[in-house]
Amino acid sequence: MNYRMMALALAAALGLAGGASAQQIQERTIRFGHLNNTDHPVSAGVRKFTELVAAKSGGKLKVKEFPASQLGNEMQQQSALQGGVQEMTAPATTSLVGIVKEFGLVDLPFSVTDFGQADALLDGPLGTALINKLPEKGLVALGFWDLGFRNVTNSKHPIRKPEDLAGLKIRVIPNPVFLETFKEFKANPVPMPFAELYGALESRAVDGQENPYSVILSNKFYEVQKYVSSTNHVYAANIVLVSKKFWDKLSPDEQRILSESAIEARAYQRQASRAAAQKAVAELQAKGIAFNTIEPAEKARMQQIVKPVVAKLTSDYDPAILKLYNDELARIRK
Repeated sequence: MNYRMMALALAAALGLAGGASAQQIQERTIRFGHLNNTDHPVSAGVRKFTELVAAKSGGKLKVKEFPASQLGNEMQQQSALQGGVQEMTAPATTSLVGIVKEFGLVDLPFSVTDFGQADALLDGPLGTALINKLPEKGLVALGFWDLGFRNVTNSKHPIRKPEDLAGLKIRVIPNPVFLETFKEFKANPVPMPFAELYGALESRAVDGQENPYSVILSNKFYEVQKYVSSTNHVYAANIVLVSKKFWDKLSPDEQRILSESAIEARAYQRQASRAAAQKAVAELQAKGIAFNTIEPAEKARMQQIVKPVVAKLTSDYDPAILKLYNDELARIRK
């Protein structure tokens, strides 16, 4: 009898424990905003993330996507996350330079030459070190997604050598890395919010811009640009961000679900993004834009020209992170 009572007590205890565990996932709606259109690979990543979160939470955690800047530009959404009025976003890492300047390392020109190097750099110790600087700024990062190599378009002529950039008014992200890089090429960089870019290209307020192929296609820049040149001058990444105020309200189970889902969605998103980039080149050509590659010797000249930019911009970075960056580049380039 005592054994039976003990078994019943144990079963009851286990039942309570199971019930407590089940209560660790609450009904929640997570607003996930971003800048891109729904045909962009970032949106594909958000949709995969949404599916994974729903499956892992038994449908209790619902992710609602707000694409195409519906919740504001990158800085407005960053502020919304810091204030706890929006839960998630996936901006380009460039948008974080204002609060953690070392994120500028991700955008340094010609630092990586292929996707394998880019993934190794961001998924390794450097990416972790950068992510670890965000919680004190009110943000939690769940990893890096692919945006792709950035390439120059313009309405004047093909870019085949560094000198071809001289004098061109190129819209750039309002970020020192891009401003200084294009100044070094003797171009006239014009910092401008992305939302204003199409109109500026159409009115010829600027001659050109630089973005990954999928962004160029998705935003129909081929309608207002004649040339796209494979400069591959910067590898661009998106970063999956969560409001720390929201994150701190989550149970360990809920945090685990979001973390696992972001990592699993990363592989899917990167594959989708890189396939889209390949496809975008052909589609852009079909739309009438002229495409050209750049000879390796000219690409090497471009890399040499911007070396002073790298030295200048990193002079006041955290020395430990700068050393880590250089050590990691040496490792992944082998």
